[in-house]
Amino acid sequence: MIDRRAFYDQRALLRVRETDRYYQQLLRKQYAFWVPPGLRVLEVGCGLGDLLAAVKPARGVGVDFSPAMIALARQRHPELEFHVADAAEVGAAETFGGTGKVVGRASRLPGGRLALGLSDAGETPGAAGETPAPLSEPSAFDYILLADLVNDLPDVQAVFERLQSAAQPRTRLVVSFFNNLWRPVLKMAAKLGLKSPTLLQNWLSKDDVTNLLHLAGWEVIKTEARILWPVRTPLWSWLCNRWLAPLLPPLCFTVGVVARPRPQSVPASQFRCSVVIPARNEAGNIEEAVRRTPEMGQGTEIIFIEGHSTDDTWGEIQRVAAKYPLRNIRALKQQSLGKGGAVREAFAAATGDLLFILDADLTMPPEELPKFYQVARSGTAEFVNGVRLVYPMEEQAMQFLNMLANKAFGLAFSWLLGQKIKDTLCGTKVLFRADYEAIASNRAYFGDFDPFGDFDLLFGAAKLNLRMVDLPIRYHARTYGQTNIHRWSHGWLLLRMVIFAARRLKFIP
Repeated sequence: MIDRRAFYDQRALLRVRETDRYYQQLLRKQYAFWVPPGLRVLEVGCGLGDLLAAVKPARGVGVDFSPAMIALARQRHPELEFHVADAAEVGAAETFGGTGKVVGRASRLPGGRLALGLSDAGETPGAAGETPAPLSEPSAFDYILLADLVNDLPDVQAVFERLQSAAQPRTRLVVSFFNNLWRPVLKMAAKLGLKSPTLLQNWLSKDDVTNLLHLAGWEVIKTEARILWPVRTPLWSWLCNRWLAPLLPPLCFTVGVVARPRPQSVPASQFRCSVVIPARNEAGNIEEAVRRTPEMGQGTEIIFIEGHSTDDTWGEIQRVAAKYPLRNIRALKQQSLGKGGAVREAFAAATGDLLFILDADLTMPPEELPKFYQVARSGTAEFVNGVRLVYPMEEQAMQFLNMLANKAFGLAFSWLLGQKIKDTLCGTKVLFRADYEAIASNRAYFGDFDPFGDFDLLFGAAKLNLRMVDLPIRYHARTYGQTNIHRWSHGWLLLRMVIFAARRLKFIP
């Protein structure tokens, strides 16, 4: 039987020359897109550490079972941490040695699961973009990377299970592997000496990997395939990998999967809630919005943000706030334009842990907000998106052409985001404030282009790999005022946004 460790030790110096190959460059670029910079990242099977360095972690830890690879990785990337360990052993503190240094501490969580602490980090990671808290509980990594490793593992399920010990509920596991469709091509390339030699490989389908993750307690968030042509070929490789790969994922050379630990049943957590209600020419709906919005969790603040109304919306907000002194009602005058600007201003002022958007037309009944709260509180979703297109609607609630457009845009955005989103324009969306702050800090990637506010959140959540879930609601006809949506001009704007987002999320340079 071939000694796998010895095989890769012998190939260590050859890997230095191979790291500049076109495929390795594409893979590093892909992981840098998947993983936001400035987080705590563990790469299992890190090799020379080039991919770990490419994601620009605040703290990067690489492990590999080849001492020769780790020695070279330490030389190439002295700012990162590297340790000799087998993938099947990652998660127990004592296995991070190799140099005699213990970099983790294993602590027992409810249910007997081990959690790996980062004993020399001095702090614990939070959600993406969240300020770390002082070390008081077992730490974990924000992202765990397995780049083209599962094809080479003796027991993939066992490794996935072991990695739970290095994860927290908000950890993301990113796995890439070779498409089984390319197996005969790679076999021929190896015979012709056009491909680096490998040991006997696992050839796993996307369904195989998804099933193994499920068995090991992980939930797949999205699957993406971006590399269609792994060899540098003038013009052809650029055409394939930028423009054709997003349209032909079943043919791509490499498949990528992003997963999170499957939510567990835990004692119910409670959160403070902020319900943001953008209001423009909605004077007749203000009191009903207050009266019908329930108290949730540890308390609910209602934030009205009035957007340049021509009726007495602002005066009505003041009157209602005085009439209901026991409700935590705040009133803001919008400084920017559009609903998107109103949402951003109100979110910046919100004090709750969970942020809600409720349209002031009340076509989404405020009585249904507790459903959104329960989905977020339970961990089922990190971004809850209301859906109007499931239950029957009242007459005049949505015109037929608007219905068709919403369905079409739902399909388009599901493809763009990599997660199923049936209704992009339902005004009710819920997310944690820490996640919103991470979206806001990364807003420059997409730019401040969204007048509605929905797509700024959807695109940002997709980029941060948040778990998004659709929640069907009963959609009612408006009883006061007129819609602020203009079918044709806003429809054209939405189409432009689809094209723009495609270039930033799918057809990446």
